[in-house]
Amino acid sequence: MLTMQEILETIKMVQEEHLDIRTITMGISIRDCAHENPKIATQKIYDKITRLARRLVPVGEELEREFGIPIVNKRISVTPIALVAEASKTDDYFMFAETLDKAAAEVGVNFIGGFSALVHKGFTSGDLYLINSIPQALSATERVCASVNVATSKAGINMDAVHRMGEVIKETALLSADRDGLGCAKLVVFANVPEDNPFMAGAFHGVGEPDCVINTGVSGPGVVKRAVEKSQDSDFGTLAEIIKKTAFKITRMGELIGREAAARLNVPFGIVDVSLAPTPAIGDSVAEILEAMGLERCGAHGTTAALALLNDAVKKGGLMASSYVGGLSGAFIPVSEDEGMIRAVEAGALSLDKLEAMTCVCSVGLDMIAVPGETSAETIAAIIADEAAIGVINHKTTAVRIIPAPGKGVGDYVEFGGLLGRAPVMSTSSFSSALFVLRGGRIPAPLHSLKN
Repeated sequence: MLTMQEILETIKMVQEEHLDIRTITMGISIRDCAHENPKIATQKIYDKITRLARRLVPVGEELEREFGIPIVNKRISVTPIALVAEASKTDDYFMFAETLDKAAAEVGVNFIGGFSALVHKGFTSGDLYLINSIPQALSATERVCASVNVATSKAGINMDAVHRMGEVIKETALLSADRDGLGCAKLVVFANVPEDNPFMAGAFHGVGEPDCVINTGVSGPGVVKRAVEKSQDSDFGTLAEIIKKTAFKITRMGELIGREAAARLNVPFGIVDVSLAPTPAIGDSVAEILEAMGLERCGAHGTTAALALLNDAVKKGGLMASSYVGGLSGAFIPVSEDEGMIRAVEAGALSLDKLEAMTCVCSVGLDMIAVPGETSAETIAAIIADEAAIGVINHKTTAVRIIPAPGKGVGDYVEFGGLLGRAPVMSTSSFSSALFVLRGGRIPAPLHSLKN
């Protein structure tokens, strides 16, 4: 039962503290669209997406008006295309990306995820065809997002996939060089990928999901920041309780909107992802939450501990509020999408190495990081391997979304606009990782993966 005080608090969060529903994402299974004729398969995919999602955007807009809560994005995720397209007699999967883009445009969503493959233990022919199609798919479409899972705690790290993704990221950057490598901003390389993630660019519809489902992703860095700022005299235990209570309120709102959207669309409600997802807007920053805890700049010694407290308290608050918390849930730390992170990089407080340390305790990994365009594919692959290792050893999701900015070096910026923002180009190690990456094969799963 909502009280008047809770309603007034939520109104204040929306009006003054940037609280929003970051996305309602409709997950659609397209496994039944597989066909040996790729033209028939793509037509079936288009027809199913446009049929099921035709009211997604109008319903989202209705909910915004009725509840007064901004819903920033309306999105779609589909079954990993590598699983569906493999039945077709073609080795060029670009036509599947074109179909997804066309369907997304028809129903009016911001992004569509699922140009994806799961290769943590090896490749099928369909996986390879999809991975080879990623550079063209992401550079020639507007709304399509891609992801590849290269590691799990059960399987270890597929280093052949890691190496290939380093090459794919370089190829994607070059094909979208006129837009600062924008294609790479729509590509995520995962370890331990969740199958119900509503956030792009990593969303896809998992094989254990129903035919169609609604997942929501809430945000609220500004709300949490304001709560932390009001608690300057609190010790860490009290601070954690305050963050938990704030996350509780955010999650309740997210589930309310998600369930209402699902009911109006006549599909099941899935999960609410309570990740704190920053935007370039002033005051909507995860970095500023950490600084409100007492750090002069995000990246100073103590940052990893502060982020650990934040991430844990957000998850606990979400779990108190809902039995259906899923996706990633916690805190994102993208550089380009967070003004506080950008300032920290500019001040020299935040390096790539420190960001990597922070990913040990946050929800995802190295997110929206721009590096010099001359960075080699092997170096990018080594960065992916490091993140995958953190995920595999710690049984958590980690990911890399990195942009080797063509023609740019340290001190320059990439400009994407909108939610993707702008990012300073960060330095990488000058020492080579090539011989390590080129060993190939699979890094075995850790001992503690044997839990059966």
